[in-house]
Amino acid sequence: MGNNQDIKKSNKWFLYVVECADNTLYTGITTDTSRRLYEHNCSKKGAKYTRSRRPVTLIYTESFKNRSTASKAEAAFKKLTRHSKLRHVQNKTKHCDD
Repeated sequence: MGNNQDIKKSNKWFLYVVECADNTLYTGITTDTSRRLYEHNCSKKGAKYTRSRRPVTLIYTESFKNRSTASKAEAAFKKLTRHSKLRHVQNKTKHCDD
């Protein structure tokens, strides 16, 4: 019974952006942002890039229906300049607060 709920939870994918201790940005996708943030900060499962730039802080998330859509959004986001990424994060955050 509980397994069906776990499967349903993992159907949603998230694009996430973290800011590293050196002020660089890292972008990825996951089904569990809390777990992934923990991995980036405390585990060997964190990305090699973030392991040497701890601590990282979650600054943005966006949800998607499936992995494919999240992956496409991640690829597009990674092509942006740092300035454009930060502007995107600010605009989305402001929009959600209104």
